[in-house]
Amino acid sequence: MPAQDDDLPSSALSVQETRTPYEVTPLPAGALAPASPTIPKPVPAPKPARRVAGRDGKVLGQPGFVLHSYPYKETSLIVDMFTRDFGRVGVVAKGAKRPLSKLRGVLQTFQPLSVSFSGKSELRTLIDAEWVGGMLPLEKTALLCGFYLNELLVKLLARDDPHPKLFDHYVATLNELAHGEPAQIALRKFERALLKETGVAADLTRCSSTRTRVEADGQYVVDPERGARTALASDTWPAVSGKTLIDMEREDYADPQTQAQSKQLMRFLLAYHLGGAPLNTRQILIDLMQL
Repeated sequence: MPAQDDDLPSSALSVQETRTPYEVTPLPAGALAPASPTIPKPVPAPKPARRVAGRDGKVLGQPGFVLHSYPYKETSLIVDMFTRDFGRVGVVAKGAKRPLSKLRGVLQTFQPLSVSFSGKSELRTLIDAEWVGGMLPLEKTALLCGFYLNELLVKLLARDDPHPKLFDHYVATLNELAHGEPAQIALRKFERALLKETGVAADLTRCSSTRTRVEADGQYVVDPERGARTALASDTWPAVSGKTLIDMEREDYADPQTQAQSKQLMRFLLAYHLGGAPLNTRQILIDLMQL
């Protein structure tokens, strides 16, 4: 999954020291995963403490996750990270490929980290990364779903664009997947949250042409630029019921029709905002489990 080439602003970053309160509670040993399809609401983590301490561009103890990494020169890595307070950032992990490097076993995807980095250029320099723990590993299909989330973030988030609410939603979604919650519901909620946080998701409960409330028994299409409107016979966009739009805005995916229609709608909206760029993990998921 290729990293983005978005430019980073040249302004200096303030030194910050943050806690890494990942809101995750593993299941007790021997406990069975709940049979109910109900997904717990994401619990926002406490706001991290901040302290300004100079103009050298250092950021200390920032909660983050590895989204993607690839080799750089003989012994280093370029790592695309998703951090709580700085959004998506690119860092050079010098010497990370050396056999005795502390970073070699730490820079893994889906593991909560506390990272420190410095610099003002497009690629920062990774100073340190520590494993925080507290999350179950992703396995089997859940692991592939996790890579799908990462690919969405790499392709849809600009660098240096903070999204702390989306970061917390990402943590909650990884936790849901790790505990065996229904993948279709977890992914739909995250896709919708991602479009909202990047400012391209309209209110699905309002008709964009009349500004009246969507009717549950009506048929609608969603214009990627303007929002929902009444479906026309000539429309080629996916038509969905008003109930599906209302359910999606409420994050209620209990209805099988809502699950099916929201899948088609989100696939259409993501394809539009990606500008036609393919999602490699999405195709694999379609082949494996028809998500």
